[in-house]
Amino acid sequence: MTTGQYGWVTSPSTPGASTGYPWPIDSTRLSNGLRVVVSEDHSAPVVCVNLWYDVGSRHEPAGQTGFAHLFEHLMFEGSAHVRKTEHMRLVQGNGGSLNATTNPDRTNYFETMPSEHLELALWLEADRMGGLVPALTQETLDNQREVVKNERRQRYENVPYGDAWLRLLALLYPEGHPYHHATIGSMEDLNAAGLETFQAFHRQYYAPNNCVLTVAGDASPAEVYALAGRYFGAIEPVAPIPPAPSAHLPGPATEPARETITGAVPAPRIYLAHRTHAFGTAGYDAVTVLATVLGDGRGSRLYQRLADGKRIAQPDYIGSYGVDLAHAPAPLIITATAKDGVDVTTLEEGLTEVVGSLVTEPVTEEELSRAKALLTTAWWRQLSTVGGRADTLGRYATQFGDAAAAAYRLPLWLAVTADDVTEAARYALRPESRVTLIYLPEESA
Repeated sequence: MTTGQYGWVTSPSTPGASTGYPWPIDSTRLSNGLRVVVSEDHSAPVVCVNLWYDVGSRHEPAGQTGFAHLFEHLMFEGSAHVRKTEHMRLVQGNGGSLNATTNPDRTNYFETMPSEHLELALWLEADRMGGLVPALTQETLDNQREVVKNERRQRYENVPYGDAWLRLLALLYPEGHPYHHATIGSMEDLNAAGLETFQAFHRQYYAPNNCVLTVAGDASPAEVYALAGRYFGAIEPVAPIPPAPSAHLPGPATEPARETITGAVPAPRIYLAHRTHAFGTAGYDAVTVLATVLGDGRGSRLYQRLADGKRIAQPDYIGSYGVDLAHAPAPLIITATAKDGVDVTTLEEGLTEVVGSLVTEPVTEEELSRAKALLTTAWWRQLSTVGGRADTLGRYATQFGDAAAAAYRLPLWLAVTADDVTEAARYALRPESRVTLIYLPEESA
């Protein structure tokens, strides 16, 4: 540890090439609580600035669903010293790109810029952290509410199978659980809330002591710390920040749940879902390998047995994946779409048979090696850009309190054994804990 010129304590960390993160990691905390993480890499004159705010849809109280996602939009609509849409114009006009995302666990904002414009990116982010509320108007709020409504229509309501995620969450997590509702939220809640309610939400969560600022790329820790102190240091912290509602669940569900939807879909489709373990735990590492063995690509069990073998599922619409939620047992979702002429009963029988085989037929060494190779490739693809590195470090700093913990995710995946996968399947994939969501074309009703 070393003490910087502005009085902060820095914690350098170099996990090393033997881990899943061979670049250096330095971190500090400003006096107002802002955590700053820097991963220096001068191989290209590019930096990514990424802010993880510890607020997502799981923090939303009853009657305020969709607020975190709406702020993803509002944060581009101007702040104290930046006019509406000017944030985007300044970034793109200086050769950068930008975006933002929201999920149940967090909201993040990020810019990738030529490194000579690092200061501009930090100033822009600081201005909307500390200066959005004065610039938020009723007109802006009403406009962005309409944008979110259109997004809901386009992504969830007016596309085949589009509302599957909304329905699965409601079936997987009980009423009142912070993961029960989707990030897109309720249009009724968004319409009912006034300007002052949204201003209060921003003041409560968009604060330096509820944020991790990560910079990856062509910048030194000393440079980043000095700029962070200059632009973020005067922003007042907020206390106390209310915790999210309790997400505790004892484990998998004890009773199955089932829903069948008849609508404008081209073919029968089935989703099977189970609550497993929280992201970041050893159990979820085993589930990650399990999901890859079960449903990732042409070599997976689902593909080999249902698309190539029995030929009852469409090859392009079959698979399984975990959703990396960190504060409650995260879901594993398995899906298949019927080929022409295949009825949904046949498809469901085939799908459940393959899922059950993970308990009765241990994964082979070939399956395990293939899954680990796919996960290794995906990991390094994520870290191949400064944007991917900044996002990964921000995640681990926010959710686990240590950005350097990211270095150990890949080694932990690679340490999973065939017995670990079987145990994960035995624990999580029991029929009595299963959620089944079925879509049927209207003509089959």
